[in-house]
Amino acid sequence: NDGTGLYSHLTGVPKALLPGVGGKKILDFWWETVNTRQLFSEVYLVTNADKYKHYERWATANDFPVENVVNDGSTTLEGRLGAVADLELAIRSRRLRDDIMVIAGDMLCADQNFDIAQVLRFFRSKPGDLAIYYEMEEGESSTSRGIVEVCPESHRIMHFLEKPAAGVTGSRLASVVFYCLRSQTLPCLARFLALRPRVEDRTLGRLWEWLVNEEKLPVYGMKLPTGFQLIGQVGLSDYTKWLAHYSTKQQESLGKPIRSRSYARVGLMGNPSDGFHGKTIALSIANFWAEVSLTESSTLVSRTLPAFPLKAVQNAIITHPSTDELTGVNETEFHQEHVCLCRYLGGLRLLQATCKKFYQFCSKQGKQNFTLKYDTNIPRQVGLAGSSAIVSATLKCLMKFFNITDSDLPKPVRANFILNVESEELFITAGLQDRVVQVYEGLVYMDFSKALMDDKGYGEYIPMDMSCLPPLWLAYLGDPSDSGRIHSDVRQRWLNGDPDVVEAMKSFAELTDGARDALQSRDWARLAELMDRNFDLRRSVYGDECLGQGNLKMVQLAKQFGSAVKLPGSGGAVLGLCLDSHKLVRDYMLGWK
Repeated sequence: NDGTGLYSHLTGVPKALLPGVGGKKILDFWWETVNTRQLFSEVYLVTNADKYKHYERWATANDFPVENVVNDGSTTLEGRLGAVADLELAIRSRRLRDDIMVIAGDMLCADQNFDIAQVLRFFRSKPGDLAIYYEMEEGESSTSRGIVEVCPESHRIMHFLEKPAAGVTGSRLASVVFYCLRSQTLPCLARFLALRPRVEDRTLGRLWEWLVNEEKLPVYGMKLPTGFQLIGQVGLSDYTKWLAHYSTKQQESLGKPIRSRSYARVGLMGNPSDGFHGKTIALSIANFWAEVSLTESSTLVSRTLPAFPLKAVQNAIITHPSTDELTGVNETEFHQEHVCLCRYLGGLRLLQATCKKFYQFCSKQGKQNFTLKYDTNIPRQVGLAGSSAIVSATLKCLMKFFNITDSDLPKPVRANFILNVESEELFITAGLQDRVVQVYEGLVYMDFSKALMDDKGYGEYIPMDMSCLPPLWLAYLGDPSDSGRIHSDVRQRWLNGDPDVVEAMKSFAELTDGARDALQSRDWARLAELMDRNFDLRRSVYGDECLGQGNLKMVQLAKQFGSAVKLPGSGGAVLGLCLDSHKLVRDYMLGWK
């Protein structure tokens, strides 16, 4: 169909040997991918007799063992064996008894930095076979793909639908000819072929549909953050279109940064009971935020900043080769070397820890190089969740970059992830409240009861209408102490079953339920009363020495001018509600005079 003559030199060339992204032959890309790290004992290439000579020449020129090119003997389309029969031929003729990986040699891949080792690691972590899938772009039709429905928790493929009719499934997750099969699954191929005498039914898509839906074999799905296109299924116009699309997409992704913000958190009621199976209401505020930008890098570079005084570090850059550098050291080395670094580099440690934890979560998502930058205007050490805002914004960027969706990492689980970054990697003691609010944003009611946490691993999080909030004010210290020290020994007392602490946490939960009712009924007098009670209860449990003179002074001033007041976080700031703002200004002016 080449009316231009531009592609006449490619007449008769197998599609796997056509130029791919960057001008490299499609098969060259896959051969380099599987050959560079000596991950496989043998690699075989199956073709028909008609194209055998092409692949024989390619094998000789590319140091591929010619004896591993398997000729299936067919010479015409009508006489073809079918993909599954070709696969079974290779397994039978070469007497393969081990786990195998199957890849279509004529499949374009948008990501030229693809790391196949990560696929193998994921495969080995699961008790079954593996199918690679990706999320289709807008405009791609599910009727021409194998569509998978995947359990987000276990990653098991629950249904495999080969080229389903429109409306059969809402899934946009497309399987590609990229699989790993356990050795015990290999005998199933002969049984499948016996059940499918027609060559049209001997496709790999039909095989997986049979294995998943009928045989109920455990097959797991691994999502990759890149697009795939099987060139064997398209004509010249589609081939050139996909090649141009992937090439353009690769160039655009190298220079276009991903930016995400997470906002400061204000605890309105119930804090600090979030870490003690209590209940809280909190909100995000647009006045202060942390912003992280991520840009794909074309080279493998890792760079940290020189040591500066902590206050001087408000902008940092961290560049990583797909986070392999962070995970190349063991956990002890990471903690000793990198956490010591944190004392001087402020938020840089949060980027490092988030990258490491994210790698552990989604090393199966493919290898890409990236540069992270962060900036923040959240006042430091005043209990407004500045640290978790950096982690949250970093996670948002990584999710976008690696094409991780809400179904892959649901919001409640995401909040747990952010807390784990801080608690497990950086040893920061904290509760879930801040992370929940920064994930959901807005005004959120949170129930962290033990029953919920034990059952689901997270609490009940209910977004509330922001318009029901009264005018609130926030003040913070210009020279605060470290907010991480404010909790004192209360946690240990709670763990020991101290009745005063246990009852106090129950009371915080009751205050939160009362505040929720007050907000919904717009009973500001009731809300103000509950805010004062929240502070008084906290003071009775933690004591004045723990709260600190700066916090107590701010509370005293607020009450002096007729405002309800409480601590919105771990210390260093106060949140107030004044029912008579005119009186507040008038009294303040009189006091100033």
